[in-house]
Amino acid sequence: MKLFIYSQLFKDKDRQYVLDLFSVIEEQNIELSIITDYVDQLKSAGIELPQHSVVSSYEEMLREKPDMVLTLGGDGTILNAIDIVRDSGIPILGINLGRLGFLSSIEKTKIKDSLRGVFKGEYYTEERTLLHLDCNLPLFQQLPYALNDFTLHKRDTSSMITIHTYIDDKFLNSYWADGIVVSTATGSTGYSLSCGGPIIFPSSGNIIITPVAPHNLNVRPIVLSGDSKISFEIEGRSENFLCTLDSRYETVTADHHISIQKAKFRIKLAHPNDITFMKTIRGKLMWGLDKRNH
Repeated sequence: MKLFIYSQLFKDKDRQYVLDLFSVIEEQNIELSIITDYVDQLKSAGIELPQHSVVSSYEEMLREKPDMVLTLGGDGTILNAIDIVRDSGIPILGINLGRLGFLSSIEKTKIKDSLRGVFKGEYYTEERTLLHLDCNLPLFQQLPYALNDFTLHKRDTSSMITIHTYIDDKFLNSYWADGIVVSTATGSTGYSLSCGGPIIFPSSGNIIITPVAPHNLNVRPIVLSGDSKISFEIEGRSENFLCTLDSRYETVTADHHISIQKAKFRIKLAHPNDITFMKTIRGKLMWGLDKRNH
């Protein structure tokens, strides 16, 4: 197996987990490539690396032809890895060195056992829908995609904004709110959930619109077909508003006319065979745990 490691930041508290990872890679004779910035950080921290090549771009990653991309970090690391994986079809497997970790399947204390199974082929992949952004003005030109969500927010004032929203060019609603979240089924357990949105199974392919602190209390999150096209016009007392795709952000104005729809390609996520979405939400959200009188 050929493996490509992607990570953004080495933290000394994760030293042992990184060493565990490299020991399994050497033990299993895995062919390895690593993102350039992370190699530099590991060398500065005195970490002895297995034999490897370095990758700094999407094009270089394609030339390496890895069988899998392994991310070290939290869910945000997987979101950022999309920039280098894009439409390659290479599955992403996450090791959770962060906090909650809905997307990162492998817990840091189980790196050795989980990866030994994965390297034996004991894993499955699933496809996740992405959102694609179009705009009449330049916006997120290099990577107009999001795995989790797209948002519009107020920025320079405490006053709420008005977001006129259309579904397939038909008027839906004018949201008076602090903002709006449009999420994939994958993103339903992220920002949308914290704003009161529903949990959607990843295989459903639906899109969710969730208002952020709406002025009208009868406005509720809605679930749309994954084939819907959602368009926005923004107005408010401020001239500038905040627009995000996953962890990336840009400033927009009322002159930006934005539309969101399902991307033409999907991202593949890999999971050990014993990890399912139902098991993940039970564990992460602590469903069914009785904490009374403990």
